[in-house]
Amino acid sequence: MSRQKTVVYAGPTISHDEVRAVLPEAQARPPVARGDLLRQEWSRDDTAVIIDGYYRERLSVGHKEILWLLNEGVNVIGAASMGALRAAELSPYGMRGVGSVFRMYASGEVDGDDEVAVLHGPAERGYPTDTVAMVNIRYGCQEGAKSGLVPAATAERIVEAARSRPFVHRTWRELGEALGPDAGDALSTLERKIGTGEWDLKRLDAMAALEAVGGHQAEAPSTGSEAPSAWTAEPSAWAAEVALTGITHYEALAWRSMREYTPGRWMSDLDVLDAARLFGQDYPKLHEEVLTGLLTDFAASRGMGLETYMRARLGVDDRVSLPHVLAPWLSETERATLPVAEQLRLVMVRVWPVWQSEDWRPIVLERIRESSRWPEWSDIVARADEIAEQSLGRVVIPAPAICGRIFSRHWNGPGTTAEVELARRGFLSMADLGQTAARFFALDVHKAKGR
Repeated sequence: MSRQKTVVYAGPTISHDEVRAVLPEAQARPPVARGDLLRQEWSRDDTAVIIDGYYRERLSVGHKEILWLLNEGVNVIGAASMGALRAAELSPYGMRGVGSVFRMYASGEVDGDDEVAVLHGPAERGYPTDTVAMVNIRYGCQEGAKSGLVPAATAERIVEAARSRPFVHRTWRELGEALGPDAGDALSTLERKIGTGEWDLKRLDAMAALEAVGGHQAEAPSTGSEAPSAWTAEPSAWAAEVALTGITHYEALAWRSMREYTPGRWMSDLDVLDAARLFGQDYPKLHEEVLTGLLTDFAASRGMGLETYMRARLGVDDRVSLPHVLAPWLSETERATLPVAEQLRLVMVRVWPVWQSEDWRPIVLERIRESSRWPEWSDIVARADEIAEQSLGRVVIPAPAICGRIFSRHWNGPGTTAEVELARRGFLSMADLGQTAARFFALDVHKAKGR
């Protein structure tokens, strides 16, 4: 059994050394960006702590990525910066929020991404900040006014001046120019107190989140009354089919296996699988073998034989032949020559999503990675990208359903149908085939012209 792990995405709010000082065994990672959570291998009861995340240089971490982790049983904690923003949005689905910034977002006191955004330098220099976060200015002015170190009227002017500026222009120099000499002492106090960490609200929240990891603690938003039931310290029960739309194991597999095979061009293992499905003449046999194996395992786990299991799932009595409604999923030869049990097996394999929720792709990938044809299929992906680049402006990719119809001509033959041939390769429709074939469309045109 693998040991539970904690992965912390941080910088510049706190350094990786600070993370390890509180959680010595944690894996400290750079600020999270789109796809980073899916690239990581997770196990149930692992913990992801999101402190910092990208806003502009890269796409920000997606809500559905976090929902996917929650659905996998991963504890997800957010605080201080991007983590606080996402936790406020996803607390009803089980993400835990920690700290004042989280409460500010959750209660609606603040609502803009720019409240926590800062410009910072590269990782190799320790993410030095070039601007100051709006939430830190708010907190510093509040603390300064309470302590008398910053006049209350000046504090209000500073907050208003900072709020009215884009976050890329929230520097101490630019604030000083906007407010004039009479605010100089107050700004110097703020800069010093935030710089030492005493009034650095983001850092305070980040440290609180690290300390909360051991006990999986979290906070509900402070509203002055009893918090709504959705804001709980423990993850609330939620329906994956409602909240988790669009993120699948398929996408996680794609992110985890993504590689730059030549400068500027990327390929995942699932792209190679697509090439095998589209161009591998022997692929349907492999597909059938793998899915039959999965069916056999499902039957055994329920104490059934394969035929009994299939008849139960399909609602076919053992005294009748294949129902007419299922016949279109078989070729003429299969309908005429195969026994009913074999016909049922083929139907269940070919209409897989109707009868099973288990994703077949990871298992098929294991098989084709071991195949001697893996290099050949990888080369097809690379060749398709090359031809597509050469054909820009000259080859127009049609709509998915039309693209699928055009590509399916490769599988036309006597006694079969387009639907059967799609199903033999795991495609659900012409549009599904077309979406997959789009990357290879220019290559297909190129081959058709005999080039």
